[in-house]
Amino acid sequence: MNKRLIAGLVIGSVASVGVMTQSMAKDTQKASKVDDPYIWLEDVGGEKALNWVEEQNEKSLGYLESKPLYKELYEKNLEVYNSDERIPYVSQMGDYFYNFWQDDENPRGLWRRTTLEEYKKENPEWEIILNLDELAENEDENWVYKGSNCLYPTYDRCLLNLSRGGADATVVREFDIESKSFVKDGFQLPEAKSSLSWIDKDTLYVGTDFGDGSMTDSGYPRIVKVWKRGQSIEKAQSVFEGEKENVWIGGMVSHDGDDKYKIIYQGLDFYTSEIFLVSDDGLKKLDRPKDSSFNGVINGQLLLELKSDWTVGDKTYKQASLLSISMDDYVAGKKNFTEVLVPDAHTSIASVSSTKDHVLITTLKDVSSELYRYTFSDGKWSHEKINMPDLGTLSVTGTSDEHNNFFINYQNFLTPSSLYYFDAKKDSASVLKSLPAFFDAAPYKVEQKFAEAEDGTNIPYFLIMAKDTELNGKNPTLLYGYGGFEVSVRPGYSATIGIDWLEQGGVYAMANIRGGGEYGPAWHQAALKKNRHIAFNDFITVAEHLIDTKVTDSKHLGIRGGSNGGLLVGTVATMRPDLYEAVVCQVPLLDMKRFNQLLAGASWMGEYGNPDNEDEWNYIKTYSPYHNVHKDVDYPKIFFTTSTRDDRVHPGHARKMVAKMMNQGHDLLYYENTEGGHGGAANNEQSAKLNALIYTYLADQLMD
Repeated sequence: MNKRLIAGLVIGSVASVGVMTQSMAKDTQKASKVDDPYIWLEDVGGEKALNWVEEQNEKSLGYLESKPLYKELYEKNLEVYNSDERIPYVSQMGDYFYNFWQDDENPRGLWRRTTLEEYKKENPEWEIILNLDELAENEDENWVYKGSNCLYPTYDRCLLNLSRGGADATVVREFDIESKSFVKDGFQLPEAKSSLSWIDKDTLYVGTDFGDGSMTDSGYPRIVKVWKRGQSIEKAQSVFEGEKENVWIGGMVSHDGDDKYKIIYQGLDFYTSEIFLVSDDGLKKLDRPKDSSFNGVINGQLLLELKSDWTVGDKTYKQASLLSISMDDYVAGKKNFTEVLVPDAHTSIASVSSTKDHVLITTLKDVSSELYRYTFSDGKWSHEKINMPDLGTLSVTGTSDEHNNFFINYQNFLTPSSLYYFDAKKDSASVLKSLPAFFDAAPYKVEQKFAEAEDGTNIPYFLIMAKDTELNGKNPTLLYGYGGFEVSVRPGYSATIGIDWLEQGGVYAMANIRGGGEYGPAWHQAALKKNRHIAFNDFITVAEHLIDTKVTDSKHLGIRGGSNGGLLVGTVATMRPDLYEAVVCQVPLLDMKRFNQLLAGASWMGEYGNPDNEDEWNYIKTYSPYHNVHKDVDYPKIFFTTSTRDDRVHPGHARKMVAKMMNQGHDLLYYENTEGGHGGAANNEQSAKLNALIYTYLADQLMD
């Protein structure tokens, strides 16, 4: 779904850092204590567990912070993160452009706005809407800003989402923009995983923790209610209830000019859903493939993106196609679709957004971005390519349905971000703001390589290194990967990679393995569930290619990944420990027997499978890192990082893996930030520290 459809929809996480109710924790321990001696580390805020965390932190920080390189990198990183020369990216609401800004004086951040005229200036005047540092101090809370959800089309009222310590869970409060204050007796919810959408100024769709039985197994709302102003949440009227095994249920409103569509979304699993249109006659289920993406409505045309082939009558629409149809015809039961875009084998749709009259489609062609503007007229779609620099990543931002202007961000590995403004009257884009170069890119080059997998598939990867690098098989090299959830990893400028790694003499590689979305849904689906090993083997193939081509050797090769990427590097480290000298495993999934019982884990069974099903556990257990680490195997000195406040991927994954490996006698490092959520850091200082720790570790392991 695109941003028009989900504007204002906020999905948080479980109620608090307590994570599990006491009864759940007791049941878990009864079921698992016999075969899992480290389950006590799943007690996120437990005294015993936190004492263990503190002990590990002291050892790891004492070791890494004592290295001379650490202080140097930390100070350089902090200077970058706090730099005023960063681009203040904006979203447009009405006549104003809104931005959230953090720096050394405002570590928690400022929510602010300006006009287009001001924004075009080198130093715009900003109007402060909310100072998070002042709010946190006044309320004695560790608030982290998690976004806002504002009333269309006036945008005078917003639902603000405030997280304690960076967790996905949020407290929701209604905020008045003009008075810059919270609305007395306005809409508000306690900390929970909630979804909210404005129906009108006095009415919301709401899904939250309404009590026992109101959440799915994944910890997301199961029930949608209509909540009226002044009404207690207990008296809100239920309009839809999903099943406990669903991922999440949400009510939302999609706007197309003056037309408004009320929608109920039922996430059956991570990749399939039912979508219902709300009318005076009740709910009407939209007839569409359950795995297709509903990209909203523009000028009466509904947009539908296919994830698999779809046969309608005697016509088969190909996987990855973007289709359109008159919303009126669709609701009436017609199937006269028009093909907007059918990508070829080298191309995928990266994003779909819209302006007043156009659909903007960003594509990836062999992992480099291209941007096209589509227009529907006289029953047909026409398009033209927007002229932008090649061989990089494009991101469309700041669109509005009131006009056809928009922003485009461009970057690549060695080119800092440049923000272009596309002026529809001039029919061209020009640079509005540019990020300064935080490191000298002149000595380096970027190459795209392809490594052939065992089945003959070419796996692309990017290589960034000094122009005078000798291919002697000894270059310290860091390989990054993700490979899941149809997420594409694309060329991007990173000051910390440049400063902390390239300038230290390192080589950086980024693998575009299957499981991601670089070549569309088929690339992703190739590594689902029982085929998960394909993602792992692709990553190993790239690592071996780096060695075979004399870029590096196993004593100078390190790997890094986070979240699903943490599972990736954790798995390949147990599959091929001989291939790497360093592993950075961040906010990872590792215990794949229990992942579906922890936090949002049940929602990912569409990706990995259900470990409670014996047939599926039989293939999951072949790679689950927690179950495939052994005492008598030599592993690289792995650096695990996580966050106490990560309420998406449970910190117990990393904790238990570390405890088990330590008990087996393996040498490793562990760092758990007590804040930061799934991102691992809640502010600039923490981000600077985390990266300094990681690259100090990598230098220590890989650089002679």
